[in-house]
Amino acid sequence: MDYVKTLHDIAVELVHNKDRLEVREMPSLDEDTLTLVVYADHEDIARLIGRHGIMANSIRRLMSVPSRMNNKRLDIKFESYGEE
Repeated sequence: MDYVKTLHDIAVELVHNKDRLEVREMPSLDEDTLTLVVYADHEDIARLIGRHGIMANSIRRLMSVPSRMNNKRLDIKFESYGEE
């Protein structure tokens, strides 16, 4: 399964500036852990994280289903391009 594409497909529907959205897989010390980083504009990252992190937790929970089927631990981080 392509976790990067799946996460991008979910996130692209939630942001305004779709051209600046990027999802990258980062190396991890543990081979059973998959680290994904979502990069977008500051206001879009705020939208992806949501109030009290509710949206980010929902995205993580949704993405954890296929990762558990493949015995992987998924770590998703959100980073903004610009300053506030």
